[in-house]
Amino acid sequence: MVVIPELPKVERLRRKIEPELRGRTIVGVATSTHNLRASLPQSRLQALKGSRFIGVRRRGKYLLLELDSQQAVLVHLGMTGQLVFRLGGDKHDHVIFELDAGLPLVFNDQRRFGMVLVFNNGDLATCPYLTRTGVEPLSAAFTPRYLWEHCQRRQRPIKNLIMDQSVVVGLGNIYANEALFGAGIRPTRPAGRLSPKRLRELVRHISICLRVGIDQENPLRFVYGRGDENCLVCDTPIVKVKMAGRSTFYCPRCQR
Repeated sequence: MVVIPELPKVERLRRKIEPELRGRTIVGVATSTHNLRASLPQSRLQALKGSRFIGVRRRGKYLLLELDSQQAVLVHLGMTGQLVFRLGGDKHDHVIFELDAGLPLVFNDQRRFGMVLVFNNGDLATCPYLTRTGVEPLSAAFTPRYLWEHCQRRQRPIKNLIMDQSVVVGLGNIYANEALFGAGIRPTRPAGRLSPKRLRELVRHISICLRVGIDQENPLRFVYGRGDENCLVCDTPIVKVKMAGRSTFYCPRCQR
């Protein structure tokens, strides 16, 4: 099963590539003729020659490769996208940044649902991919009160609400399932019926799950993907349902 990379995987990638990329100058750019989720900005990518990478930032599931030319390369991995340091040549390589030292940085995407775009720094504040998003779940802005305010008078299931990128950016299906299990909240529960105390627990477990996911590439999953197994805590069979087109897993005994 192909899973869209979630926040922890994107953050791990950021931490992995930034030390090697920072300070490197682009000496050449090679691109494929295939379109990704959005068309590759061929001329803008070519114009990056001579620019130097000064950092890598993450916003939700997007990476921003920052340049000293007051520009940034916006990258979304889609379903199968990869950013790797290696020689180019694979048929699924779509952007290759030749660098002044070390191996090239390659964006490879077999299914082509990813995205590589170029923005001037001054345009990032109005970039639709970045501005139509909620708070970062690992930031100080993601508080129990913030979540409580977005849940008020909402009959929407709590799982759908926390996966709404305009409310919480970067939280995907795996970690939404796991955080709800940790907080003891059934994913189908209407958001507006949850008490401040239970929402406080949910905020805490979202943070815990994401931080563990960043630190561990394959953390233990208590419910996600375990629809044919029993709960690791109480031995009750895990229930699998579809919510907003996504597979959802919960323990009917541990989650209320």
